[in-house]
Amino acid sequence: MAAYLGDTDSEDELPPGWEERVHHDGRVYYADHSTQTTTWIHPKSGKRKVVPNDLPYGWKKEKDESGVEIFFEEATGKRTYTDPRLAFARDAKESLYDFKQRFDASTQALAVLNGVDLTNKKALVTGANSGIGYETARSLALHGCEVIFACRNIDRAAEAMNKIKEEKPTAVLEFVQLDLNSLQSVKNCANELMMKYQSLDIVICNAGIFGAPFGLTEDNYEQTFQINYLSHMYLVLLIKPLLILTHSTRILFVASESHRFSMLTMENLTEEYLSPTTAKKFTSFMAFNDSKLCIVILASEINRRWAVHGITANSVHPGNMVSTGLSRNSYLYKAMFAAVRPFTKSLQQAAATTIWGATAHELNGVGGMYLNNCWLCVPVKKAEDPVLAKVIWNMSIELIERKVGPISTLRRFGGSVDVEEDDQVSGGIPASG
Repeated sequence: MAAYLGDTDSEDELPPGWEERVHHDGRVYYADHSTQTTTWIHPKSGKRKVVPNDLPYGWKKEKDESGVEIFFEEATGKRTYTDPRLAFARDAKESLYDFKQRFDASTQALAVLNGVDLTNKKALVTGANSGIGYETARSLALHGCEVIFACRNIDRAAEAMNKIKEEKPTAVLEFVQLDLNSLQSVKNCANELMMKYQSLDIVICNAGIFGAPFGLTEDNYEQTFQINYLSHMYLVLLIKPLLILTHSTRILFVASESHRFSMLTMENLTEEYLSPTTAKKFTSFMAFNDSKLCIVILASEINRRWAVHGITANSVHPGNMVSTGLSRNSYLYKAMFAAVRPFTKSLQQAAATTIWGATAHELNGVGGMYLNNCWLCVPVKKAEDPVLAKVIWNMSIELIERKVGPISTLRRFGGSVDVEEDDQVSGGIPASG
């Protein structure tokens, strides 16, 4: 037998005789049974509230014998006439950035997803087979999201996907080959995604290296620069048409607080600085810092150029010295990471800010931000320099196209690779070529 749930988890308690209901457009309204009237405004707080568009994960809706809407929870069999979304009612936003902090540094990714149903959503996660990337992919999959593992090693990816399927047999997981050491591999990956999928709701550029000795990629670029930054930029540029078709894609670039220690400036910005060809002036720590500054700048620039298409991009700091395989390239870094392990975030906590950026309702339409501890954070000042951003953008495209030819998704204006004019005009998808 179904029942009305007398209490909800909504923030404000109602006076006696009042009932909370949900309009078909998601707005909450309040019924006063003593006067037989309704109002959009909470009778005590004076606030307006809305509920999420989707039912909490595991809930379904149907009609009873009288044609009245009834809700039931598949796991428990519980049935109720009270809309379960009321447990997640929130204040209606008066502006884009009008929202309160709900989580912090201690929050776990699965806590961020409490009540969130990602069924019919698709997410691409690079480096999803281990570490924070795995925990990110796992959290999304456990809430119904179809997750595409973009990884170099198919065996390690399969092992990671099997672990998730042991936990959730109905999880929908796919694999696409991606070796960030090779721009051609990035191109092949993008082509496969474009052919196989019609939409992509979430793109998480997570993969990266840290503390690696000097080395050159297949394309003869310094490996930290290419793997952490340049190849991810190329991937996102290539799948732009797919993201435009989706209309509301969120892109998350995993950055780091280390971006604050980058020495990159307009005065020293050269190709040789970004991607040195010899080990003469190379230090692995500074290469990592520079690559993460480029990531923060890229997220902001992608958002500025593509927001007109409904695409938002943000950069994310997962946490300091989180215990993953990231330190594998140096015995010194391994020892340092091990020493601080009791004081750093768990993998679930490290994945939380990325998950918040990818799924939180309050971030609809919010882009160009640097996220840290599940909140908005101010990056280093030069990360917001539009002149530096434009120079790095153009230089990066030139480096890519020098190796693999013109990027088909970019339109040219007077021979320039700066496509800002293209992205300020709404309309169709750029023709491929």
